[in-house]
Amino acid sequence: MTSPTTARTTAEDDATFTADERAAMKERAREVRAARRADKVDPEETVLAKIAEMGEADRVMAERIHAIVREVAPGLVPRLWYGMPAYTKDGSVVVFFKAAEKFKGRYATLGFEEKAALDDGALWPTSYALTRLGAGEEALIRELVARAAS
Repeated sequence: MTSPTTARTTAEDDATFTADERAAMKERAREVRAARRADKVDPEETVLAKIAEMGEADRVMAERIHAIVREVAPGLVPRLWYGMPAYTKDGSVVVFFKAAEKFKGRYATLGFEEKAALDDGALWPTSYALTRLGAGEEALIRELVARAAS
C-alpha cells in the first residue's frame, strides 16, 4: 500500500509537469533502457540522428557544438540525455545542448553539469543562452569545453 505522501494521481502529475517535461522524462527512460541492451547502437550515431531531427536554427548550432566538442575534447563520449545531445566523462554528463524548440524556448542552451571542471572561485556560470553561433561564441565554447573536460 502506498502512503498518502507518495501516492499521486494522473491528474496531479498532469498539473505538476508540462507535456514537454513528461515527454523528456519518457525519452530519458527510453535512453536508459537502450543503454542496458547488449545490442547498443553507436552513441555518436544516435546523437547525430537526434541533431538531424532538430529545426534548422537549432540543428546548425548543435552540429557546430558537436564538431567543437569532438575536436577539443575527443575523450568525451557522446550520448543522449533527456533527448538532448550530451557528452560524458566517466559516465557522467559534462556538457549538453538543449534545443530552443525542446521546451518552446526563445534560445538554445549550452549547459555544463557538476563533472565539468569550470570552477572559478565561489561563483561561475553553468549554462549559456544561444541564439546564434559566430566566431566569438565558437571561441568561447572551445575554451569552456576544453576546461570542462580537463
